[in-house]
Amino acid sequence: MFNIIEADLADAHQAEAFLQLMNSYALDPMGGGTPLTDYAWENLVAAMRARSDALSLLAFIDDEPIGLINAFEGFSTFQCRPLLNIHDIIVIPRFRQQGAARQMLQRLEQIAIERGCCKLTLEVLERNLAARAVYNKFGFSPYELDPQMGKAMFWEKQL
Repeated sequence: MFNIIEADLADAHQAEAFLQLMNSYALDPMGGGTPLTDYAWENLVAAMRARSDALSLLAFIDDEPIGLINAFEGFSTFQCRPLLNIHDIIVIPRFRQQGAARQMLQRLEQIAIERGCCKLTLEVLERNLAARAVYNKFGFSPYELDPQMGKAMFWEKQL
């Protein structure tokens, strides 16, 4: 049903789809509820293209962009292997709950295996119950090394 492709942001059509989907995500309450800044709109495609560790998947129905995953390669020191961290998962609202996220995750998992990655990682907002259900069904779970030490927490420091 969905056409999932590895994005080529040098392609003007795919770059525009990428920006439209990122802006849709930014406008969603789970993305902060405000549009992309002018700076991001003007520079994001070039910045992503310049990163050798970036990977984007686009989902289309016919020619309409309906979903996007942005992932970045990291490294697990404990396993001495690469990993893929999913930074953004976007499905536009009218196409949610139709399997697009699952299909994009399946394709990303295939790519991760081909690259020799040891795991996929992501962050999710605590109250984004719909996304958490999708991720849990796909096999994601909260990260912990030792249950006595508790689950890992995602923190940030704005610069």
